[in-house]
Amino acid sequence: MLTIQLSDEQATALRAKAAAEGLSLEEWLQKLAEQRPPASGQPRRHIADVIRENMQDVPPAVMAGMPKDGASQHDHYIYGWPKREV
Repeated sequence: MLTIQLSDEQATALRAKAAAEGLSLEEWLQKLAEQRPPASGQPRRHIADVIRENMQDVPPAVMAGMPKDGASQHDHYIYGWPKREV
């Protein structure tokens, strides 16, 4: 058996949600645990394929303006940190 520690406020909020459905807290949690997200029916794809698909509509002029060292210097471009020596 798994024991989960909750604050009094959290326990009260969960009991209220369970009561709104006419269930005890234990019954409500069991119902949640048995629910599974529906399968999408689509096979999983490699992230590189997803990125390639998302980038295919980016205009060539925009792609030409992208930094060539974006992967190795991502901290510089995201956070403004100084570029690292490579």
